[in-house]
Amino acid sequence: MSSERVYARGVSSQFMNSTFDLLPRRAVVALRASKIREVANAGLGVPNVLPFWFGEPDEVTPQFIRDAAAQSLAAGETFYSHNLGLPELRETIASYLSALHEKPIPAAQIAVTNSGVNALTLAAQSLINPGDRVVCVTPLWPNLVEIPKILSAKVTCVPLRFEATGWRLDLAALLAALTPDTKLVMINSPNNPTGWTITADEQHAVLLHCRKHGIWILADDAYERLVYDTTAPCAPSFLAIAEVNDRLISANTFSKSWLMTGWRLGWLSGPAVWIEQLGKLIEYNTSCAPVFVQRAGIAAIKNGDPIIARTRTRFGAARDHLHAQLATIPGITAHASPGAMYAFFKVDGLTDSLALCKKLVRDEGLGLAPGAAFGDEGEGFIRWCFASEHARLDDGIARLRRYLQ
Repeated sequence: MSSERVYARGVSSQFMNSTFDLLPRRAVVALRASKIREVANAGLGVPNVLPFWFGEPDEVTPQFIRDAAAQSLAAGETFYSHNLGLPELRETIASYLSALHEKPIPAAQIAVTNSGVNALTLAAQSLINPGDRVVCVTPLWPNLVEIPKILSAKVTCVPLRFEATGWRLDLAALLAALTPDTKLVMINSPNNPTGWTITADEQHAVLLHCRKHGIWILADDAYERLVYDTTAPCAPSFLAIAEVNDRLISANTFSKSWLMTGWRLGWLSGPAVWIEQLGKLIEYNTSCAPVFVQRAGIAAIKNGDPIIARTRTRFGAARDHLHAQLATIPGITAHASPGAMYAFFKVDGLTDSLALCKKLVRDEGLGLAPGAAFGDEGEGFIRWCFASEHARLDDGIARLRRYLQ
């Protein structure tokens, strides 16, 4: 008997002392496992694997950031800090956002979190009640879609359209899905996995609609600095257009822009009255971020502009190089993305991207992420993180070409 039937009927006496008694609640059992991790696990023990499945660069964190953490540890900063983060880090983030988005964003609107995904989880926990309706723009990093389900919310997906020029938002469809009974809309832009980036006009339309109906916006801004229009310092942001009382939360991370994926440090920006209450939630989740990691974050923001500039140049060149190579492989359709760090390409006739990616690992030692990991809309596609040196990308292309041909 399946666990679903057990949950539906309740655990009867005949199942006492059985393994069904040991399952977590139904919402957790129903969560989809990460297909990215499934492929990565299939690669364990396979020699000479080239991993492009995770969203992280092939470079270590810059030395000056590591030094700041080491100095903090050497100074004995191994104790708890404020739930909302070190005051200096909150002020540093606030100043950074104020300059980036050309409007005052005070430290009272900032909370430090233990990673970007922790920021997203905290935001969802603070807003979502069981049965609430949440809308997501997809394909999408699976964590964003599954987090509301942990809280027993109902998730509606509005798919992007894959067109001749790339991925595009169906704005009319999104606004139609944002009915007055919607609690929250989650938008990741630049998007993982597609690289799609919402326009300023689209943001205005969404903000006005959500303001009218009292819908919260949770913007996942993890990739906002990784845009390849050299005239723009960042992607269009809801923070730049929101008013002080708008129901807007921005989640961000140090992972991508400052090459700090393993540090697990992020932040939330939201209404000051909401941030005040968030401290309690942080206390009951993680208490606080480690002080030495926060010191690294301060150093990253204060001295990291050259790192971001170099990373954007490097990733932009890698994006163009990879797409030029993909274009030479028959049966692949790909469009260079305006942001993020991924090529999300279509393979003609592909109906099981998970099986294909497992075979690529086993037969060619090439680690890519299956499009199905990002929802039904992603099936038939493959994601490739291009944050690598050209030679490494070329090796991967050779392996992909060999397998497909």
